[in-house]
Amino acid sequence: MEEAIVLYPSPPIGHLISMVELGKLLLTQKPSLSIHILITTVPYDSGSTAPYIANVAATIPLIKFHHLPTVTLPSTKTTHHEELTFEVLRLSNPHVREELMSIAKNYTIHGLVVDFFCCAALSVAKELNIPGYHFFTSGAGVLAGFLYFPTIHNTTTKSLKDLKSLLHIPGVPPIPSSDMPIPVLHRDDKAYKYFLDSSSSFPESAGIFVNTFASLEARAVKTLSEGLCVPNNRTPPIYCIGPLIATEGPKDDSGSRNGTTLECLTWLDSQPVGSVVFLCFGSLGLFSKEQLREIAFGLERSGHRFLWVVRNPPSDNKSVVLSVHPNIDLDSLLPEGFLDRTKERGLVLKSWAPQVAVLNHPAVGGFVSHCGWNSVLEAVCAGVPLVAWPLYAEQRLNRIFLVEEMKLALPMNESDNGFVSSAEVEERVLGLMESEEGKLIRERTIAMKIAAEAALNEGGSSRVALSKLVESWKDK
Repeated sequence: MEEAIVLYPSPPIGHLISMVELGKLLLTQKPSLSIHILITTVPYDSGSTAPYIANVAATIPLIKFHHLPTVTLPSTKTTHHEELTFEVLRLSNPHVREELMSIAKNYTIHGLVVDFFCCAALSVAKELNIPGYHFFTSGAGVLAGFLYFPTIHNTTTKSLKDLKSLLHIPGVPPIPSSDMPIPVLHRDDKAYKYFLDSSSSFPESAGIFVNTFASLEARAVKTLSEGLCVPNNRTPPIYCIGPLIATEGPKDDSGSRNGTTLECLTWLDSQPVGSVVFLCFGSLGLFSKEQLREIAFGLERSGHRFLWVVRNPPSDNKSVVLSVHPNIDLDSLLPEGFLDRTKERGLVLKSWAPQVAVLNHPAVGGFVSHCGWNSVLEAVCAGVPLVAWPLYAEQRLNRIFLVEEMKLALPMNESDNGFVSSAEVEERVLGLMESEEGKLIRERTIAMKIAAEAALNEGGSSRVALSKLVESWKDK
């Protein structure tokens, strides 16, 4: 029988892209494998996946997509997309079982690979005697935090939001308890329990693949491999196989993205090398109108060239998009006259930019980012230093690691209510582009770009980890 691996990503487009890249990577190591990806849908906008899936299916026949039936959620008042995601994936277990049994009729399945949100499916894999693996789409530092989370839970009875202290997690700098992801701050929240269950499932898996490379997070990787984050020596094998990056993003049927790509890359072609600050905040990040105006004033006063992706503010002031806002009126969102005053040195794009292409353009010299891990890796692989402005998920942890541990970023500092002033925006842009500290960060980022290439080359740490993983299947 043919050999197969089944991949099960949670629905947001970023998670799907990471899982597809994992599939492609496994095929480079073992071209005879058949890759099967299970697709679920959620009741919020998780980024349009259909064009991307169609493109992958058409270009890589060895990757097959299986759309699971849509589940009906019990009536719920929650709008937290983490909670909705966990609930949908938990209720999808019977469909996962059916799909795995169907695939197993024609293939030897070497493993079911789940991401953090899909861990409920590991019980199905165990039942069917299929090895269950985790694919951790963040870095080793965040993984250390999640592996240690059950220990934190057992050593306090308080919610993390009330602790107001530093968490000492093996392998990473001390973390203010309030910088942990929002779903784990409130001990009584349903999402907290989901995260705790998910974290507790890691030691039960056959192995954890991490989208990082050893030299990017040396201390965290060493700590993980020594098993110091899980009590009683229960850490499964850790495979650092990154950086995994999509070379191109999802395709857009409308062709509008092709126009945007052409417009921004043509504009960058006319800018001096290393002179442009790129501002882009991921597929889910949103700012209020007031915050957009502060960013605009800060950019204007900095005097630097910029390429800025602007999205409509959320309707209810959340920093995460839950529905699509198609029309963007830049004149009403940005300060009066801003576009006119900055047209010689700035370009504002609506909703989207070809991020990998932009970061790799010689004109780009800095990246103000929400610190989503995909974006961090894309910046590292392009050798572009960052200003870290986290918005949601595990991004506040990533800011700590980028600033204090990797030293590849300056922090954007917000007030207690999360607002960032125009003075702070101006200061950080100037700091990254002009200061001595900015120069050192730039040098370290360029060195890390070279290290990333080495990790993926023959004999490199990530290539060796991948071949160890594939070898382990031969013994089964």
